[in-house]
Amino acid sequence: MGGNQYPGTLIVISGPSGVGKTTITRAVNEQLQDTMFSVSATTRAQTEADRDGVDYHFLTAEAFDQNIRDNAFLEHAEYAGKRYGTLREPVERALALGKKVLLEIDVQGAEQVKRVMTEAFALFVLPPSEEDLLKRLRNRKREGEDAIQRRFNIAKEEIARAKACDAYDLFVVNDDLDHAIDRAVTAIRDRAAGKAAQNQ
Repeated sequence: MGGNQYPGTLIVISGPSGVGKTTITRAVNEQLQDTMFSVSATTRAQTEADRDGVDYHFLTAEAFDQNIRDNAFLEHAEYAGKRYGTLREPVERALALGKKVLLEIDVQGAEQVKRVMTEAFALFVLPPSEEDLLKRLRNRKREGEDAIQRRFNIAKEEIARAKACDAYDLFVVNDDLDHAIDRAVTAIRDRAAGKAAQNQ
C-alpha cells in the first residue's frame, strides 16, 4: 500500500552517528507547521528519564513479536540485542490528518518504509568527510577509542549502503549546520506543497 492515499507527508531522516541528524530533525520540526515526531517502540528497558509514549513505546519481547505477526510495524530492526520499530497505526492516522510525520531511523528502516510507503520523502545526512565524522565522534567524549572506531566503521558502512540503495530522495552534507537545516526544511516544504497541490 503506497502513501499516495494520505494528504500528509512521511519524512524519513537518516545519517550515521555524530553527523547531526537529530539536531536537523528537531530544527525541521520547529520550522515546519503540522509536524509530528513518530515515537518508536522498543524492547529496551525503560530508564527513570524515559517517558512511555513520549520517548518510546516500551514493549515486552512477546508484545513486539505479536506486533510483527500482526504487521503492525512500518519498519523494525535490532541493535545490540534490543529491538526497535515504527508502529504503523499512529503514523497513518497523522498522515490522514494531513500532518508531516518525522521518522529518524537507520538505512535498514528507511528501505523498509519506502517499500511500504512509496510516497515517503527520505533524506540522508552526510558528513563533509570521513575525517570530519571521526573528529565529531571523538569530540563527543562519550566513549573510549575502541568504541569510537567501532561506531566509525558502522557509520562508513551505513553511508555506503545509503548511497547504494534507492531509498533516499536527497543527500544533505552537514558542512554548515544552518545551511544543512535550510536545505532539509526547503526540500521537505517543497515536497509537502507538491503533495498538497496533487490532492486538490
